[in-house]
Amino acid sequence: MSSIPPGVILILGSLLVPLLRGKLRQAWMLALPILSWLHLIGLPEGNLIELDLFGYALNPVRIDGLSLVWGHVFHIAAFVSVLYALHVKDLGQHVSGLMYAGAAIGAVFAGDLITLFVFWELTAISSVFLVWASRTERSYRAGMRYLVIQVGSGVILLAGILLRVNAGDGLAFDHIADAISLADLPSLLIFIAFGIKAAFPLLHNWLHDSYPEATPTGAVFLSAFTTKLAIYALARGFAGADCLIWIGATMTAFPIFYAVIENDLRRVLSYSLNNQLGFMVVGIGIGTHLSLNGTAAHAFAHILYKGLLFMSMGAVLHRTGTCKGSELGGLYKSMPITTVFCTIGAASISAFPLFSGFVSKSLIIAATAETGHTFVFLILLFASAGVFHHSGIKIPYFAFFAHDSGRRVKEAPLNMLLAMGILSALCIGIGCFPGPLYAILPYPLEHPFHAYTTMHVVTQLQLLIFSALAFTVLMRTGIYPPEKMAINLDTDWTYRRLLPGVWTVSARVVSGVWGAVLAGGVSCAVRGLRGVYRLHGPEGVFARTWRTGNIVLAAAMVLGGYLVLYFWE
Repeated sequence: MSSIPPGVILILGSLLVPLLRGKLRQAWMLALPILSWLHLIGLPEGNLIELDLFGYALNPVRIDGLSLVWGHVFHIAAFVSVLYALHVKDLGQHVSGLMYAGAAIGAVFAGDLITLFVFWELTAISSVFLVWASRTERSYRAGMRYLVIQVGSGVILLAGILLRVNAGDGLAFDHIADAISLADLPSLLIFIAFGIKAAFPLLHNWLHDSYPEATPTGAVFLSAFTTKLAIYALARGFAGADCLIWIGATMTAFPIFYAVIENDLRRVLSYSLNNQLGFMVVGIGIGTHLSLNGTAAHAFAHILYKGLLFMSMGAVLHRTGTCKGSELGGLYKSMPITTVFCTIGAASISAFPLFSGFVSKSLIIAATAETGHTFVFLILLFASAGVFHHSGIKIPYFAFFAHDSGRRVKEAPLNMLLAMGILSALCIGIGCFPGPLYAILPYPLEHPFHAYTTMHVVTQLQLLIFSALAFTVLMRTGIYPPEKMAINLDTDWTYRRLLPGVWTVSARVVSGVWGAVLAGGVSCAVRGLRGVYRLHGPEGVFARTWRTGNIVLAAAMVLGGYLVLYFWE
């Protein structure tokens, strides 16, 4: 079994799903993540497989402390996502979801860049079907944009790998660079490829464009794997790169403003996902053992509570047919259990004490303060207050409370409730007892970290209380942006407005110039034909009968001209 890379069981097992029926199919799908995880925990640490491909040494399986954190949580996410989707009859979603999870797990344990590239592209190709499964024109277009960007990330990654090999740096997927510069083109290209999947600023809009267009269950799968795989790749290859500190700080701040004005609650969650990724990127940029442990812990916790929030909104979408804040409200009356689970997810992402987000985010914020990045520390505090504002309050408030929309629907299906219940228990369990999570973190610390110190608890509670107060004041005064049926454009303005506008204007200019040139050419051709007709037509000069004297005179003139030219030389 050690010759089988982790995740391959999920990939191969997904191909058998269409051959099974009923309860047997459901049991098989639930068993696959468990079998894959049991396979993983039975493997020893180290490089387990070594291959020689065209003279290049490949290590398809490398297991260490860093990869194991992602490996464990990816298996948890795969299991609860499958459980959440059991009621779905669409085989395409089941196959693509399992294959997508397996590809992400395989990429995490890749010991060389070629293996990483193969699984990297497989995640892109398999996951797009979760967007297309909605079977709407919008989902088709969003899926195409998603596929182009994700495959483009892989092409850039491959270009960086080839240049790196050509420079003699080898294929090992280890630490790549401490700093990013134009002089080191291979590392720069690999960094950009990772940054696209990690939703760096200006490269991020694929996330908010595609995730809300996926099916209710597809969005749960998508929220767990792609971006967190990119965070793992950055932690593996670019830990300590200073530019990541500022990139991450920007990521934590700017999504807040978009999330506040967004009406689609799944798009709000997509912006908050971008915000949470920023904390992880800051931790990678700082590069200390404490900050990298914080990144790993926050990735672990984030996959769980973000999955829980997407599940709760997916349940709302499943029962009501919409996730628009302007069309929801009062659902706590008919979906009370989903309301409780959503509130737990909201408390976790807001980093309330006794919930998972608090014990993971504290590591990153403490590392930022310890390394003297005061300004970044303040940005993270602002971002912490902002995420409570738009995810901790806005999501449950507009979906389940606010004004009563009059919708009376059934509670979510049992399998959805079970999946949300498992994640809720994990969010509370990790928050109350962080020891097991801290025990699997990859790097040793000089001193044990304690999240529940007076300073951490008081500081966080102050942020949360004042953020709640700000939300209340804005709502009571009517200043808070109203929920409107509109599409808020982000950087997608470039390809939804700018590029089509430039194309339209350019087409008009080119069409006008071509029309003028064509009209001028036709006019010249007509005038030329008329001149030829005047000379050579039936009544033209050359068609008349010439007198003998005129012919002799013309011949003499031609001969004279020839003689002049001849003797001129």
